[in-house]
This record gives sequence, structure tokens and C-alpha cells, in this order.
Amino acid sequence: MRCKLCGMVLAALLTLCAAPQQAAAQDAQEVGAVTGFPIPRYVSIKASEANARRGPSRSHRIDWVFQRRNMPVQIVAEHGHWRRIVDRDGAGGWMHYSLLSGVRTAIIETDMLELRQRPDPAAPVVAQAELGVIAFLDECNAAWCRLNVGGHRGWVPSDTLWGVAPGETFD
Repeated sequence: MRCKLCGMVLAALLTLCAAPQQAAAQDAQEVGAVTGFPIPRYVSIKASEANARRGPSRSHRIDWVFQRRNMPVQIVAEHGHWRRIVDRDGAGGWMHYSLLSGVRTAIIETDMLELRQRPDPAAPVVAQAELGVIAFLDECNAAWCRLNVGGHRGWVPSDTLWGVAPGETFD
């Protein structure tokens, strides 16, 4: 009876000690086995025409042909020279890395989105962008991103864009 009680206490202690390690592992972001970069991450399509295939080789069937240069996509897996990508609608497949660029872009998700002079909802509006327009990202803080759209630069809330992770920051 005494050994059974010791075993239960030991099991409880091990569970309590393992809980913080499991939580830390869940908080740590996955990285790609090939590049060491975070997975998932956003990139853009470099080519004016890019094939997304069923699997990570040229022998696999083409599922999608992306025909929009600078379109943002999300890399969700890596295998050799291939990246599994998805677009904002969830369409995608395996794409050769040479067709992708690290240049950050985003798609405007709000019609007539106001670009502001500063990252402040009360700042003056410098331009407007239509729904579906692709914009180049200059920088993002936790809540705002600075865009370059058709030669106009301005700040917009990051939750009005597809191509930026919630709370993502970069410059």
C-alpha cells in the first residue's frame, strides 16, 4: 500500500514538473527543417506565373497556376527546394522556392481602406485603397502596418490585411 501511494505521489510530481515544459514547447514557434525560418510565415510570389503542385517535385500534377505577381502567400511546410504554400482562400500546393520572394506584401481586406499619415485612427487620411489590392509592406508594429500602394504610403490597422500574422512586428 505504501509503495502504491509513493508511486501516485511521484507520478503527480512528475506531471506538475512537466506542465511548464509542455507549455513552453507550445509557445515556441515551429521552424522549417530546411531553412530554419518560422513556419508558418508569409512571403510573396516572385513570378508572374507560378505553378502549385500536388507534391514537392516537378513530376507531381499541377493543381493551381497563380498568375498574380507579388501576391502574398503563407508557407506552411518545407521539403528540399519546395515550399507548401496557401493563399488567403486556402488554395495552394507545393511551389519551387525560386518562384517565391521574401518581399512582404499584403492584400487589402476592407473596401476603400484609409491610409493614414501616422499609426493613429485620428491621423489625417493620405489615400484610400480598394478591396483586393496588393500592397507592399514597409513595416508593422503590433497593431498597425505601413503600406506602399501605387506610390502612396500610409498606415493601416494590421487586422485589415491578409499577409500579416496577428501581433506581428517587423521593419
